[in-house]
Amino acid sequence: MTLKIRPKEECRWDAVSLGEVMLRLDPGEKRIHTARTFEVWEGGGEYNVARGLKRCFGMDTSIVTALADNPIGQLVKDLINQGGVDQSHIKWTQYDGVGRAVRNGLNFTERGFGVRAGLGCSDRGNTAVSQLKEGDVDWEAVFGAEGARWFHTGGIFCALSETTPGVALEAITAARRHGTVVSFDLNFRESLWKTTGGAERAMKLNREIVPGVDVLIGSVADLTDRLGILAEGTLDYASPDLGVVESILRRTAEEFPNVSVIAGTMRASKSASVNRWAAVCLAEGKFCTSSVHENLEILDRIGGGDSFAAGLIYGLLGGEAPQFALDCGVAHGALAVTTPGDNSMATLDDVLKVMKGEGARTSR
Repeated sequence: MTLKIRPKEECRWDAVSLGEVMLRLDPGEKRIHTARTFEVWEGGGEYNVARGLKRCFGMDTSIVTALADNPIGQLVKDLINQGGVDQSHIKWTQYDGVGRAVRNGLNFTERGFGVRAGLGCSDRGNTAVSQLKEGDVDWEAVFGAEGARWFHTGGIFCALSETTPGVALEAITAARRHGTVVSFDLNFRESLWKTTGGAERAMKLNREIVPGVDVLIGSVADLTDRLGILAEGTLDYASPDLGVVESILRRTAEEFPNVSVIAGTMRASKSASVNRWAAVCLAEGKFCTSSVHENLEILDRIGGGDSFAAGLIYGLLGGEAPQFALDCGVAHGALAVTTPGDNSMATLDDVLKVMKGEGARTSR
C-alpha cells in the first residue's frame, strides 16, 4: 500500500502527537540517589517526535496532552515554548494544592557510562494526561476544522491508565476519517504495565490498535515481543541476520495488511557509552536497510528512538523514497544521542551530513 498524504495547503498541521509531556530531572554524570543538583528538560515519547519535526525539520506540529495548572506545569509549558511545538490543544486541569486529585509527571533519568547502565525512575502516577477519557478532546477540530497531515501516538500513552487506550483509538478513528496518516510507536515501558497486566495485556492492546495504523514504528524486537509476530530464526542485534529480520517485517505486513510502512530500529548496547545503531523498513513491498553505526558513542541515549521516528516521518511527509526516510531517521537518531536531554539538538544540515557519511571534523 502507498501512503496518501494530505497536501500542506489543506492542513494547519504537518503533524499532531498525542502523549504525556513530563519534566525530566537529569543528574548529569552523577547518580540519582547521590545527586545534589538536577538539570531539567521536557520530554515524553510521543511529544519528542513532534518536537523533533519542529526544531530540526521546520514542520508545523502540535501536541495533544494535559497538564496540572501549577508552577511545574508552567515550567513544562515554558520548555515546550522553547521547542516551538504548538500548545493550543493542551488541556489545563485545576490543581488541588498537593496533587491528591491531579499532578504533573516527573521522570528522573541518569545516563549511565561504560559498564554502568542508564537508569530511569518515573514519578508519574495520577497525572493530568492519564485522566484523559473519550470525549475530552475535540478531534473534529484537530483533524477536520484545522486539518493534520500526520497523527502520531504510541504505546507509552496507551499504558498510562485504563482510559488512555480509548482516547488513542478515538483519535485514530477521527484521523482516518479525515484522511490523516496515522503512525504508532510500539514503545513498551515495563514500569507502566507492572500493575496493569504486564506484557501480555500490552500485546493484546497493541493488536487492537494496529489495524487502524498506517505506519508502524518500534524496534524489531517490539514486533515479536509486543505484537506477537514469530521470527524464523534467532534475532541477535549484536550480529543480526537480515533474513530473519526481513521475515519478521514481512510476517507483520501479512497479518496487518492495512500497514503501509513498518520501520524497526536495531540497537545493540556494547556498553552504556557505545551502541550498535541501525534500522530497517518495509514499504511498498520493498525491504530497506540503513547504514550501520557500528560503534556509536553515546552521551545520552534517551530519545534516540523518538528522533528516529521524527526523521522517518519527515522523509515520508516530504514524499521521499522509503530509503531516504529510513536513512534520515537513523541519522537523526544517531545525532540525538550525542547531546543531553530527551530531544534532538540537531539541525537539518547536521542530519544531511551524517546521511552523506561526512566525518566529525570540526566545521569552521
